[in-house]
Amino acid sequence: MRSVRKTLVFKKEYGRSIILGKKTTTIRLSSNVKKGDIVDVRVGDVHVGRAIIESVTVKKVSELTDSDARDDGFRSKEDLLNELRKIYGKQRITDDTEVKLIKFRLLDL
Repeated sequence: MRSVRKTLVFKKEYGRSIILGKKTTTIRLSSNVKKGDIVDVRVGDVHVGRAIIESVTVKKVSELTDSDARDDGFRSKEDLLNELRKIYGKQRITDDTEVKLIKFRLLDL
């Protein structure tokens, strides 16, 4: 039986930043990836390459920083939180919500 590779899927609007190496982190409410995993990277319906997971850190939303936001392709923590609330819903993103910061590095395109 063939194993299925894990996949990180991103909105189309993040494709350019990922390919250029400006977006090196994704922040998710849940994910089954772990450090060292090789994952497929998809932007919308397009497979853009493979990446290695360099780290997975769990933080509360209140612990996120502007630096975390910039690594994820945002100007500030406030911009990042606005996007997370759009994706997951305002009621699911509170100061006590735990999120996973997934740092990745593209291996190929």
